[in-house]
Amino acid sequence: MNPTFLFILITVIKVVVIVHIFMFILSYLTWAERKLLGHIQARLGPKNVGPFGLLQPIADGIKLLFKEDIIPAQANKILFVIAPVLSFIPALIVFAVIPFGDKVTLFGQEIDLIISDINVGLLYIFAITALGVYGIAIAGWASNSKYSLLGGLRSMAQMISYEVSYTLSIVGILMLAGSLSLVDIVKMQDSFWHMFIFKQPLAFLIYLICGIAETNRAPFDLPEAETELVAGFHTEYSSMKFGMFSIAEYANVVNVSAIATTLFLGGWQGPYLPPVVWFLLKMSAFLFLFIWLRATLPRFRYDQLMKFGWQVLLPLALLNILITAVIMII
Repeated sequence: MNPTFLFILITVIKVVVIVHIFMFILSYLTWAERKLLGHIQARLGPKNVGPFGLLQPIADGIKLLFKEDIIPAQANKILFVIAPVLSFIPALIVFAVIPFGDKVTLFGQEIDLIISDINVGLLYIFAITALGVYGIAIAGWASNSKYSLLGGLRSMAQMISYEVSYTLSIVGILMLAGSLSLVDIVKMQDSFWHMFIFKQPLAFLIYLICGIAETNRAPFDLPEAETELVAGFHTEYSSMKFGMFSIAEYANVVNVSAIATTLFLGGWQGPYLPPVVWFLLKMSAFLFLFIWLRATLPRFRYDQLMKFGWQVLLPLALLNILITAVIMII
């Protein structure tokens, strides 16, 4: 077989497989969250649709597909339709550079369990995730609703504020690794004590907090504060447009968890089990933490949220860079 054609074929297969697995994880993450929240709050969660409620995500998807798709009369219709896509697509294509595991042999060919290994993988991730704010901002403005506009403005301010510390938190890792390639960063964590969570504990804490804020999850879910804004920037959305916003939020949660696994917990590295299993187990631990925090912590006030981002996390992120530099020089 022609090597170029074989490379294209393998790449297409990897894209199709990873996208389908990614969408499956997202759909059943909604089920897992409802189940875990139920048990934490002494409830059962979904239990009627299929055994243990396992068919609930499918039922929810069918319901969204057949619900009436309403567009407000005074909304900017073009931007109103584009906004959910602008939120969903960046969340989906981040996975193009996430390394799920080491090479495997298939049909006599060695295949990397990633779609693409580029030498500026981290730069790509932060460039793409920064685009997500546009979808939320456009949704809030195009809806022609005060609640949606306030939710969009809140979300823009929150995401931009925490994105600064979010990016700075991983500078220490880049200094130690000397590379922007996610594969190189994983390979440097070749044993338990070489994981960057031990070398950069402050960076890990800052990254985790900023990651929760970037995904608008509790206790940082101010843009969707239902007690104040009905539902925030997506108040006027229904049917699959609302579904795309919901999927984008869960996709961002998975992205933050996958990047944290790669940068701080050694990615696919681990004994005995297959590499991809280790990756999924570590990522699942972060996903459980996201859900646990939602069930446990109360929401911040907006002034507390902004003060915490600019006056606490940003100085700590800069301090971590300074400490890392001094240690490297010593």
